[in-house]
Amino acid sequence: MSQTNVLTVDQNELKEAWSRTLPTVLNESDQAEVVADEYNPSSLRIHIRSAGHSMYSFDFQVTYVDTREVKVELVDAEKAEQTVDERNEVIQHLIEDYIRHIHECAQALKSLTHT
Repeated sequence: MSQTNVLTVDQNELKEAWSRTLPTVLNESDQAEVVADEYNPSSLRIHIRSAGHSMYSFDFQVTYVDTREVKVELVDAEKAEQTVDERNEVIQHLIEDYIRHIHECAQALKSLTHT
């Protein structure tokens, strides 16, 4: 990997940009919280609470592989603050949807990350 593909954006600046942009690509009533990953300066932690009465919430780790690509990993899925089996079809659909939205957010922030 060449030096030009290494992420050089300050993690706090990245967190702020994600905090502003992610709600614009999620469903309007979903809520998201973005925090810096204290162990990896190229990663962020994202907590999403699903809209409505489902009481689902999801934690993702988003790691910049380079300036253009992010790797998204599900860390935890919960319903009413209890861990659930994420293999459930409804939960799988929600996870896939949120991962797609997270990738959309990364695309929207390309002007910041890819200099």
